[in-house]
Amino acid sequence: MKQQLKISAIKPNKDNPRLIKDDKFKKLVKSIKEFPEMLKLRPIVVDEDMMVLGGNMRLRASMDAGLKEVWVEVAKELSEEQKKEFIVKDNVNFGEWDWDMVANEWESGKLKEWGVDLPILDERLEVISGEQPEIEITEEVLEEHNYIVFTFDNKLDWQVVKDIFDIKTVYKKNKAFERLGVGRVRKGTELIEKLNK
Repeated sequence: MKQQLKISAIKPNKDNPRLIKDDKFKKLVKSIKEFPEMLKLRPIVVDEDMMVLGGNMRLRASMDAGLKEVWVEVAKELSEEQKKEFIVKDNVNFGEWDWDMVANEWESGKLKEWGVDLPILDERLEVISGEQPEIEITEEVLEEHNYIVFTFDNKLDWQVVKDIFDIKTVYKKNKAFERLGVGRVRKGTELIEKLNK
């Protein structure tokens, strides 16, 4: 049964193994402030004693967001074993993102703001798996006409790089024709400045 309760009546679950830290937690707090209606659509799940089974971090973020009440769903008549199982299963991500659809339907900046981890590149262009790029980028370029070519085998990575380096569609006009393209050629120093931010 879904109901709205005072936050003070709900008990955070100290045995919940899932945490959201630092920047991601701040994004969750911001998300709750901007879209509190989502908590009604996806309520915090509690047992009969008002102990959180699902939504521990949403409860904490709701407190930080200054909410006095939150929506809860009371799960009744669960055994202790079922409660433990629910706590873990509620935090398991069974599905996978369709990254091509994500890249085409949503702006990567918004996705990051909403807490979605983009799979390949972060803002420093290091591979999220921890691998370092093959080519080290330095501020001092010693040879003339240096360039790096990045290739992408999916649209999401290309979209992320376009956003990071602010690569936009450009139009070139000539007397005989008009050409549409992407402004891929950028000054290296501009890219280095973006990487150092």
